[in-house]
Amino acid sequence: MLGHRREEVVLAASLSSLAGFVDAVGFIAVGGYFVSFMSGNTTQAAVAIADGAWHDLLVAGSLIVAFVVGVVGGSLAASVRGIRRRPVVLALVTALLVIAAGAHAASAPVVLCALVVAAAMGAENATFERDGEVSIGLTYMTGTLVKLGQSLARVVRGDRDRAWLRYAVLWSGLAGGAVLGALVYRGLGFASVWVAAGGAALATLVTYARDL
Repeated sequence: MLGHRREEVVLAASLSSLAGFVDAVGFIAVGGYFVSFMSGNTTQAAVAIADGAWHDLLVAGSLIVAFVVGVVGGSLAASVRGIRRRPVVLALVTALLVIAAGAHAASAPVVLCALVVAAAMGAENATFERDGEVSIGLTYMTGTLVKLGQSLARVVRGDRDRAWLRYAVLWSGLAGGAVLGALVYRGLGFASVWVAAGGAALATLVTYARDL
């Protein structure tokens, strides 16, 4: 996070907002499951095993698998030589969101559409890769909050550390996007994913035009 330019931090916060947006939509639509926050689904799966709730385990487990498949796809797209990584990865994210929204419009089950959205969120994490490793996590914030707290601790000790601002912006992006997603869902339902697809398409164009 600290080794990235300010423009990249803004992009990261925007993409975290996108993740928060679709996570709220998926959480409401699927009934308490996540399309971008896999730690939550892991806990859901664990509780389902303990309770013998096999349907819940199937839903949570399928979302986790779809997310990992998306990560694989995004990483493969990011590793192709001779292309600009970020626009290609974000184009993949856009395409998956369009497929999910289109499938819902064609009356596909919401759970199946949510799996495609989860794959899109997995792919999104390849936007900021360095040497095959994610340098900024876009769909999960626990590590970001830990780093924010560590930076604030240095401030308390008297250091002139402003790194916490970047971590706060990233977390705020996810939280703000989730609020917006929940509000939009009230009017559009799962069709809110079209809005997310539009946001991803805009991010694709911006990264291409600004050579990010």
